[in-house]
Amino acid sequence: MKWIVCFFTFFCIVVSSTYAQTEHVNELHFTGLKKTKTAFINRFLETKKGQPLDSVQLQSDIIRLKRLPSIANVSYKVIALPNNQYNIIFNFEENFTLIPAFNYWTTINTTAYKFGGYEYNLFGENITFGGFYQNNGQNTFGLNVSAPYLFSNKFGFGLNYLNWKSEEPLYIGDQSANYVYQNTSYELLGSYELNSKTTFQLGVSLFNEKYNATEEITGLDIPNQMDANKQLVKFIYTHQNLDYFYFYISGFKSVFNGQFVTANNNAQNNFFIAWNDFLYYKRVGTRGNWANRLRLGLSTNNDSPFAPFSLDNNINLRGVGNAVDRGTGSVVFNTEFRYTLFDKKNIVLQSNGFIDAGSWRIPGKSLKTFADSENIQVYSGVGIRMIHKNIFNINFRIDYGYGLTKNANRGFVFGIGQYF
Repeated sequence: MKWIVCFFTFFCIVVSSTYAQTEHVNELHFTGLKKTKTAFINRFLETKKGQPLDSVQLQSDIIRLKRLPSIANVSYKVIALPNNQYNIIFNFEENFTLIPAFNYWTTINTTAYKFGGYEYNLFGENITFGGFYQNNGQNTFGLNVSAPYLFSNKFGFGLNYLNWKSEEPLYIGDQSANYVYQNTSYELLGSYELNSKTTFQLGVSLFNEKYNATEEITGLDIPNQMDANKQLVKFIYTHQNLDYFYFYISGFKSVFNGQFVTANNNAQNNFFIAWNDFLYYKRVGTRGNWANRLRLGLSTNNDSPFAPFSLDNNINLRGVGNAVDRGTGSVVFNTEFRYTLFDKKNIVLQSNGFIDAGSWRIPGKSLKTFADSENIQVYSGVGIRMIHKNIFNINFRIDYGYGLTKNANRGFVFGIGQYF
């Protein structure tokens, strides 16, 4: 019995000695927060009061904090106290987060604009809420809510409503027909952040698609009208290892988006669609930032003019035009070099030179069509950026893209936020 008492006493001494020698977090203090709630920051951080002090975890928290819409920049100090206790002081620079949304783009045949507004830090909880109106000859509007950390520092959800309308060409062999396309959708999206680099999202969407020919179509085996109710299930996997310093970005990010669509009509079959964006950013000197995006996408290869991938001025190739072609596969590479011309206090002027290139798989054709010269489009151009360092995503963008391939277009693309 005596040896049991001795062992227990020795165990308690060893444990208490080890605990006493371990550096522990005594308190967390936050400075600079005005709108963002301290309760949200406490919930968001992995570093907690009473836990062992972990410098690796602290650095990971700093990187995650700088990705939040409400935070422009953050640093920390560790203050030593007696008995291996430490206070951590986080120094925040907050963003202004009530932001207008505006895009404007032109080509030889198209002029379009989009405006709206978003609050990216609703209730001080980094909840995004807002909407937009777009006119490209047709009227489009949408509403969005995103709360990725509503339930914890890992669980959240999003709600989206979209009433999209646009005039688009559909290609049938060597011929084409213009349709007014309308999509009315309701989407629920759940999100889970596994760790600082990995996020999963799972969502469902109910939507209605309408196609109405602008002129009566004769001699082609396609309908003048189509109206279909559809359902969509999507899965998004994001791997992010980006580090932000105000408007400068470095690191790698990969986003996979897979969807399965079912239709309640006989005119269209069920199909899969998936694409992956690979993004790589590198700081070059003190003023340069090299940015790259590679998008690879494929869908079920139905021989249909209603193909899901669109060649569009405001999405993938600057200057090409508004929904000028469609396909069942997409390969797009965008690269640009951003150079800071002026950086004083909160105002930044940045120049930009870019190359956008892409190719599309013709519906029903083989993957070899990616290499056909008539399917390859290459655009080059220059642009300018006006950036406010403490207003989230306030980056007024103007680009002029000029086609380098046969029968190419050219035009301006205006917007808020970097192109990618």
